[in-house]
Amino acid sequence: MNKKKKVRVLIADDQTLFREGIKDVLSGEKWIEVVGEAADGPEAVAQAKKLKPDVVLMDIKLPKLDGISATRQIRAAAPEVNVLMLSSFEDEAHVLDAIQAGANGYLSKMLPAAELVNSIKTFTAEGLMIPQQLMGKLLHGLRRMGDGSAPSQATLTKTEIKVMDLLGKGMSNKELAKELGCSVKTIKNHLNSSFHKLGVSSRTEAVVKAIEKGLISSETTKFSDDEDN
Repeated sequence: MNKKKKVRVLIADDQTLFREGIKDVLSGEKWIEVVGEAADGPEAVAQAKKLKPDVVLMDIKLPKLDGISATRQIRAAAPEVNVLMLSSFEDEAHVLDAIQAGANGYLSKMLPAAELVNSIKTFTAEGLMIPQQLMGKLLHGLRRMGDGSAPSQATLTKTEIKVMDLLGKGMSNKELAKELGCSVKTIKNHLNSSFHKLGVSSRTEAVVKAIEKGLISSETTKFSDDEDN
């Protein structure tokens, strides 16, 4: 993360007290700037398009337009905007729906304030944020979706598939470079190429899409909370 540039955050939640509470917590961090707030889905989409924040903290249950649908619209209109879903629901269906809609991460609304701040910091460093207990539910859903479907080789090269496989095992860019005997810049080039071919814009989406297409196995996939890039 570039320490000279603040992480610009938009908070989307229909509960005023909860929204203001998050704002107070984040405003206490010198590296975070809360650039806007939204109380419903359409407002979240409009604000995201207008403000182009680095991260949208998105409540999954918003009035007028739910958080998942709002996320889908934001990612389609402004793919450079990242969305972290905040939810009191931790079941497999909600996690799967959110990630498939383009969310870059999924966090519990019950997180202590310090953990929320650390989650945003981790996300800005590695581009994904799904706690291990929720990742298990996501992978279980993907396995069921993939049952009986033939693997698709898409257009990824053997090296790119290897990168996706190692990425799914939780490796950072530095660890990937060491494992494959190349530079971090080369790893980033492989990631950018893979993202383009898979039609995604984040590490989380790339791994999920690679699993869906049968390019890598979900059996050993996990994510680390210690990406040092």
